[in-house]
Amino acid sequence: MGGSVKQLTAPPRTRLVEIVVPVYNEQRVLAESVRRLHAYLTGTFPYGFRITIADNASTDATWRIATDLGRELSHVRAVHLDAKGRGRALRRVWSESDADVVSYMDVDLSTDLDAFLPLVAPLLSGHSDLAIGTRLSRGANVVRGPKRELISRSYNLLLRSAMGAGFSDAQCGFKAARTEIVQALLPAVEDEEWFFDTELLLLAERHGLRIHEVPVDWVDDPDSRVDILRTSMDDLRGMARVARKTLSGAARIPVPPRVQKARLPTGMARQLPSFAVIGVISTLAHLALFVTLRLVVPAVVANGLALLITAVANTAANRRFTFGVTGRAGALRHQLEGGLAFLIGLLLSTGGLALLGYLAPGASTAVEIAAVVAANALATLVRFLLLRVWVFNPRRAKEGVR
Repeated sequence: MGGSVKQLTAPPRTRLVEIVVPVYNEQRVLAESVRRLHAYLTGTFPYGFRITIADNASTDATWRIATDLGRELSHVRAVHLDAKGRGRALRRVWSESDADVVSYMDVDLSTDLDAFLPLVAPLLSGHSDLAIGTRLSRGANVVRGPKRELISRSYNLLLRSAMGAGFSDAQCGFKAARTEIVQALLPAVEDEEWFFDTELLLLAERHGLRIHEVPVDWVDDPDSRVDILRTSMDDLRGMARVARKTLSGAARIPVPPRVQKARLPTGMARQLPSFAVIGVISTLAHLALFVTLRLVVPAVVANGLALLITAVANTAANRRFTFGVTGRAGALRHQLEGGLAFLIGLLLSTGGLALLGYLAPGASTAVEIAAVVAANALATLVRFLLLRVWVFNPRRAKEGVR
């Protein structure tokens, strides 16, 4: 890894915010975006700032442009990494930062800059620990195509239902954190690419840290080169890994005193991680079966068969590992009652596919998968509530309960 072009000292104002702009082969927009960001912060931002262009092993003129900008503009520097990965770039800069607050935004500046002060203000005041821009709240104003909208909402719905996430938008490239907090979290974050954001947020939420959300105005970059399907599959694998770590208790960081006494409802602290792990595995199995069956049968049939198989396995696994029910007594009743969750999932996913077929005839398999994931994510939330308060409620089933 290379070093920074120049070392900067903090501006003569009391607080310092570092804004990282991760780039890879972005010669098309880099200069214009950084100049616009610099002009905006210079003219309106009431705190000290430093813009760090983090070049992820670019192979075009990006690094040359970044170094030129570092020489041209005050409070701008460039850092070069020898390997790709947005998470890798953020880890490098954030872990070395001396700022009060660290942040990042996508180089295309898709998010309106007027949201930046509302993003960092609760962090500078100490009220919140992390902050994210959200495109999925009622107050957001978003312009993007239906495919990206569907996939984004599906992914975030899956996070909320299968992982119990409380934040609304894990993927918006507009985030900030108190430096001391993020530097405590970073050693436990494994991902170096696109799942970095999600893993950081899940870890923060797991430890009771406050995540502030800011509705943003956001316009999609039509020239985005992100491989949506590959990134989505990487994210699913990342979710499985995070759930496994959570279940094993592998990730432990210091937490603020205010959250040390926080408690979940009785039993839920043990049940949620187990349910999340089983849910992620079931989702991956369902997608694999759906894609395989889709080669020989229509999408609705493939989804129904895949959901039936995984629903039976899901109920059996949650019976044993999440709710601690052993032995054969009540197993058939549990499967029959768990079948209600299967019917809900079937209705939601079949309805979603039917609606997709009406709105977008001939949609690709990737879009069909996104629709199935979104519907099943909602069904997953319903399934957990049904299993917890009805199917495996200890007041109803006393046999074999630990």
